[in-house]
Amino acid sequence: MTPVIRFYSIQDAYGEFSNFAPYPILLDKKRWPTSEHYFQAQKFLDANVQERIRSASTPLLAARLGRDRKQRLRADWESVKVSVMRRAVEAKFRQHDDLAVLLLSTADARIVEHTDADAFWGDAGDGSGRNMLGRILMDIRTILQTERRK
Repeated sequence: MTPVIRFYSIQDAYGEFSNFAPYPILLDKKRWPTSEHYFQAQKFLDANVQERIRSASTPLLAARLGRDRKQRLRADWESVKVSVMRRAVEAKFRQHDDLAVLLLSTADARIVEHTDADAFWGDAGDGSGRNMLGRILMDIRTILQTERRK
């Protein structure tokens, strides 16, 4: 039986997998405090809105700003959001070797963002969600495993 690793809060085991975990990333020639900051900012084409999100004091505030529907979402958001998340998460695990080691230590375990607050990125709390963040983490783990075998 395949082991399952569930994560959500940054205080819990494997909390480093959360987009709220305090691991800055460099993308698009800018430093982003967390992968959450980057992801939320990419919802918008307006550079001022992106910068306001990038400079948010916490990932929770960045998430709130990114969910503000007074700002116009980019028209292609639904079709690009998974690739944007993958880019942010991959940058995080490539730019922080301790995180890559942690991810690789999960071997072939199923990784699940366990939350009833999200049925797309997470498991909806009951396993019925799509767990897209967990899937991205497992995909990146496979890439890193393959690269390290060479």
